[in-house]
Amino acid sequence: MTAFPQRVFSGVQPTGNLHLGNYLGAITRFVALQDDYDCIYCVVDMHAITQAVSVWGGPEELTKSTREVTAAFIASGIDPEKHIVFNQSQVAEHAELAWVFNCVARMGWLNRMTQFKEKAGKHRENASVGLFAYPNLMAADILVYRATHVPVGEDQKQHLELARDIAQKFNTDFADSIRRVSGEDEFFPLPEPLIQGPATRVMSLRDGTKKMSKSDPSDYSRINLTDDADTIAQKIRKAKTDPEPLPGEEDGLEPRPEAANLVGIYAALADRSKADVLAEFGGAQFSTFKTALADLSVAKLAPIASEMRRLRDDPGYIDSVLERGAGQARDIAGPVMRNVKDIIGFLR
Repeated sequence: MTAFPQRVFSGVQPTGNLHLGNYLGAITRFVALQDDYDCIYCVVDMHAITQAVSVWGGPEELTKSTREVTAAFIASGIDPEKHIVFNQSQVAEHAELAWVFNCVARMGWLNRMTQFKEKAGKHRENASVGLFAYPNLMAADILVYRATHVPVGEDQKQHLELARDIAQKFNTDFADSIRRVSGEDEFFPLPEPLIQGPATRVMSLRDGTKKMSKSDPSDYSRINLTDDADTIAQKIRKAKTDPEPLPGEEDGLEPRPEAANLVGIYAALADRSKADVLAEFGGAQFSTFKTALADLSVAKLAPIASEMRRLRDDPGYIDSVLERGAGQARDIAGPVMRNVKDIIGFLR
């Protein structure tokens, strides 16, 4: 069994309007992992263009959103001096390895991917090939760095399983060549999921049964990472609730999606369990709880919004971070891809 150095990879799509769900579902976890792993954090701009231009906004919007995600990483506490931060399209090895994986993965595997069915909807014939093959590119993103761990939410767990299947099939199909070229028993690791914390799935502030989304027509359904303190507090005060007091135990949240969502947000922002939050606020009216949640949200998020605005006003700095990170990423991905070509038998 080959021993792989411990390394984390994850990415965020630059599709505009980063919100509380992105922050609690991904970015806070990225920050925490810096203490224990070598981390590579990517703005996955190649993934962003798999859908219609109207979805990702066109060239100017993509550039703006790429810088905004980078600013959010840094403002939230990711240190680009100690870890790698870059945008995907600057490292050609992602696309090269994705093509190899297009030839390793099986059509049946991709046909089972539920996220493609959700995004393509009733118009599968009009979906791009890129959207269908998206999971193969995601596998390449991870494995071109031979990453061992990936922080994932519920909606990406199936894609990580596919990455493991692709890695296993490559290792099996080319076992003899891998030993000849690299002297290893396996070339790619089987990356492990790092499951998120208490608010992995943040729901809409207007409908606790729907995931918080930038595409919701109501801006009051979400807290944007660029919202100022007054806007954050107002959105919390206007969040949908029910007339009953908060329950004292978690079981009481099950039939109450809006209550469960707000308690989950508080727990994640305070780095406490839902049970602990309910032990403090059980029996309280929502007016009391919302005041506490608004204060906590402003304290945690307003400084990030302020720093993001400062960073967005300095695009030269953002671009320098991405350029430096891309160089560091290529230093890892280049040798991996050269070995892949030798293993397959490509002349170079």
